[in-house]
Amino acid sequence: MVLAAETPIVGTGKDYTHLVQDYRVHGSLYTDPAVFADEMKRIFTDGWVFVGHESEIPNGGDWVARRLGSERVLMARTPEGEISVVANRCAHRGTTLCPQSEGNNRNFRCPYHAWTYALDGTLLGAPFPQGFRNGKPDVCLDQPGQIGIYRGFVFANQSGTAGPLSEHLGPGGSDLLDRAADMSPTGRLQLNGGWIGQRVDSNWKMWPESDNDGYHIIFAHESLASSLLAGSQYEDVILEGEGRTKSVARDYGGGHVELDFRKSYTTELAWLGAPRGKVSAYCDDLEDAYGVEKAKSIMWDGPPHAFVFPNLFLGEMNIARIDPLAPGLTEHHHTPLLVETSDPGINRRVVLQSEAAMGPASFFLPEDVVIAERMHRAFDVGGATDPHGHTERGWVELGRGIDREQSGGGQRWGDVTDETTSRGFWHHYRCVMSGSATSGPAEGNGAAPPNGSSGNGQG
Repeated sequence: MVLAAETPIVGTGKDYTHLVQDYRVHGSLYTDPAVFADEMKRIFTDGWVFVGHESEIPNGGDWVARRLGSERVLMARTPEGEISVVANRCAHRGTTLCPQSEGNNRNFRCPYHAWTYALDGTLLGAPFPQGFRNGKPDVCLDQPGQIGIYRGFVFANQSGTAGPLSEHLGPGGSDLLDRAADMSPTGRLQLNGGWIGQRVDSNWKMWPESDNDGYHIIFAHESLASSLLAGSQYEDVILEGEGRTKSVARDYGGGHVELDFRKSYTTELAWLGAPRGKVSAYCDDLEDAYGVEKAKSIMWDGPPHAFVFPNLFLGEMNIARIDPLAPGLTEHHHTPLLVETSDPGINRRVVLQSEAAMGPASFFLPEDVVIAERMHRAFDVGGATDPHGHTERGWVELGRGIDREQSGGGQRWGDVTDETTSRGFWHHYRCVMSGSATSGPAEGNGAAPPNGSSGNGQG
C-alpha cells in the first residue's frame, strides 16, 4: 500500500508520512510525548472511540466510569432509557463526581459544593442560589459531540466532527461487530461478567499489534503449544507451518483488522472446545433464532479475533478496551463475551475460557504484557529524531509477507503469520495522523477476497 506524501496537519509538526512507511515504523512513535499529544487530539478527540456496551447499564440510573482518550467520563442510562456520556468532572471546580467504577444513582452530586446534575449532564441545582446570576449557573457537564451505538457497542467522538459512526466502522468494522453480536441467539450480548484491568508499562499501540499478530504465537506462547487442544485454531497456526495454514491475516481498511481463523476449524464448535452435546440448548437456540443454515455457520465459524480501530479488541469470546494514559502507560481491561440463551453451560465455558486466555495466570495476556514492556523499554533509551522525524536509527520492521499479500473487495489478506494486520493498523494511523482521507487497503491483484466462512468446515 503506497500513500502519497502529505503536508503535516496542524500540531507538533511531526512528519507522519515519514515515520510510518509501508514496511516499517519509527520507534519514536511509541515513546515521544509530542506524538502522544497528537494522538490524543487526532485519534481520541477528533475520532470515534469505543466506550462500552449498553448491556453494562441495563437500568435507569446505572452508570460505569470509563476513559475517552485523556478524559475520564461516565456512561449512564437516563430514567428515560437513553444512553449518555458525560465528563466525570464537576463543571464548577472540576472535582471528580464518581470515584467508584460503577453504580446506580438518580443523579450525580458533587462532594465538594453539592452541585447536582441529571444523568444526561444537565445541571439540576446548586446550593445558595442567590449568589448566582439568575439564581442558577448556566453550565452543564461536558459531553462528547457525538454518541453512536452499533449492535450494543457504544462509541463517542469528543469533537463532534468525526462524521457518522457508520463511516468509521465501514463494512469491515460493522461485519466484525455483527459476527460478535450474532454469537448470541437474541443478537444481544451481555458484557456483565465483570472487567479485569491492569496497567502496563508500554505504549498503547503495542496492543493492537500484539493482539492480532499471528507470527509470535508459537514463540511467545510456548505454554499454549505444549498444551494444545486438538482442532483449535491455534493448532493450525502452530503445527501447519508457513504457507500451509488455512487461517488468514486480514486488513479490512479503516484500521480494522483480523486474524481470521474460520477456515482452520475442522469440527463444529472447535472455537469453544466442546461438542454440541455439551451445549445443545445453545445450539438449538441459535437454530430457532437464525434458521438452520445461519446457525450452522455461526457454530462452525465462531467469534472474530479482531481489532476495531482505535481501542476495541474482539478477542473471540472476550472483549478488551485499550486506554492510553501516557506514552509509556496503558490500561488494558477485558471481560468475557456472554450471550443470551436458555443454556447456562455456554456462558460458564466462556468464563473459564476467558480465565485461561486472559486471566492473571493465563496462556496469553501475561506473556504479551512482558513482551510489550520489554519492547517499550528498548525504545525508551534511544532512537531520537530531528524536528521532522528523520533518522536512520530505531526503526521497527513490518514487512513480513508484504510481497505476497493479495487484495480485492476492499480487503487485503495474507498468511496468518504475515504482518498484514499490523500494516493495516499503521497505514490507517498514518492517514489519520497526516490528515489523509485515504484509509482503506490498497487494491493489488484485483482478486476477490476469499470467503472466510467455513460453513461445513471444509477448507
